Amino acid sequence: MKIHEYQGKEILRQFDVPVPRGYPAFTVQEAVEAAEKLGGPIWVVKAQIHAGGRGKGGGVKVAKTLDDVRARATDILGMQLVTHQTGAEGQKVRRLYIEDGADIGKEFYVSLVTDRGTQSVAFIASSEGGMDIEEVAHSTPEKIITEMIDPLAGLTDEQAAKIARAIGMEGHTVDQAVSLFKNLYRCYMETDASLVEINPLNRDSKGNLMALDAKFNFDSNALFRHPEIVAYRDLDEEDPAEVEASKFDLAYISLDGNIGCLVNGAGLAMATMDTIKLFGGEPANFLDVGGGATAEKVTEAFKLMLKNPDVKGILVNIFGGIMKCDTIANGVVTASRAVNLTVPLVVRMKGTNEELGKQILKDSGLPIISADTMAEAATKIVDAVK
Repeated sequence: MKIHEYQGKEILRQFDVPVPRGYPAFTVQEAVEAAEKLGGPIWVVKAQIHAGGRGKGGGVKVAKTLDDVRARATDILGMQLVTHQTGAEGQKVRRLYIEDGADIGKEFYVSLVTDRGTQSVAFIASSEGGMDIEEVAHSTPEKIITEMIDPLAGLTDEQAAKIARAIGMEGHTVDQAVSLFKNLYRCYMETDASLVEINPLNRDSKGNLMALDAKFNFDSNALFRHPEIVAYRDLDEEDPAEVEASKFDLAYISLDGNIGCLVNGAGLAMATMDTIKLFGGEPANFLDVGGGATAEKVTEAFKLMLKNPDVKGILVNIFGGIMKCDTIANGVVTASRAVNLTVPLVVRMKGTNEELGKQILKDSGLPIISADTMAEAATKIVDAVK
């Protein structure tokens, strides 16, 4: 789960990470009122979408008068903001953040992310903040510093100071950085975040540090512990199909292909998509119905896939363990009739009640194409779509 910048800064404040004053705004008038409360003399009008690169896309503007604030807010609010993370279609701006202008000195990059390979938390920092960190990593990888933190020990003063000096901080700024980095680590751990990123972390002309941006991703499996974070969720920023899928406990992610996939189990779903690509096709989605699929659940899954106009065929690939093949077969038949299925459908089932499931499909009278192996299933659906 992602949240907006202004929400991330609300969280940072709770952990004593310094951020500029600011207020969210949902209308142009609210933006002007926010600027009046801040008092100026310089404000920053920021688009709030779940994507980076907003400044380059025209979504971050400086204003020096209230009239400027009104004009910038009018320009940004409602625009279709295109960045390197939104794709060509962009993202509609529905929220703004009006913030105090900052005394920009030196900009740094800092982030925390879970490194599953080492079972540690990676503290990543760079002297090159305010830029695309991907480009920095590609062009000048030596400017990216990574410090591994043992989650049992936490971030020590020595590690924090080492990171600060490695990215060029000096004097009393190092002491500030140690405190800020430790608070940031505490924030990361206590909120069950999977990513916390500040880009840029600004050092002003007096040597003081302040987070000028905030990006958070949270572990969705831990959100039951954080209702206050769930309250930040903005459904307008999420794929409508994925939001709809979550209502039926379906794990669904839209992709760019034309073959819909309905599978039980995330690992099998990934293998199914790989197999489709291996035989020359392109998957249109990741869809895991889990181990408790019902006819209703399968029907909703079909509806979700077919809402995508690019879907020209569907592959159902089921391993019957906890989920029995005959249950899925009944669901497939019910779903096919409910949606008046007109695209090719290939079904491959193995495991518990396999023969019974196949008989149900055969007796349905529907033009369902059966397959025994993943290779055969992929070949048949790719040929059918072509």
